[in-house]
Amino acid sequence: MFFEILPNEAAQLLEEDKHVSILDIREAGEVAAGKIPGAQHIPLGQVLTRTEELDPNKEYIVVCRSGNRSSLACEWLSEKGFNVKNMAGGISNWTGPIE
Repeated sequence: MFFEILPNEAAQLLEEDKHVSILDIREAGEVAAGKIPGAQHIPLGQVLTRTEELDPNKEYIVVCRSGNRSSLACEWLSEKGFNVKNMAGGISNWTGPIE
């Protein structure tokens, strides 16, 4: 089970909690156009084969373009025991900084 978080809530949580990270599951071309600073990038198709790169003690806010693919990634990762939240509306609704 996982929850959704709004982009403004995600930005606030990132400022307050050092145990929260952004996991960007978009494709490389999408990420090249800009990502949330410090976000870890693992494309959706590689998420389940690269879980060893994720810290089971952290909370992850999972991001894609619109929130649909990240919802699927959250489903998969929560089944594997990871603490994840889907960022509703994806990077399209993000108003914070982009790198």
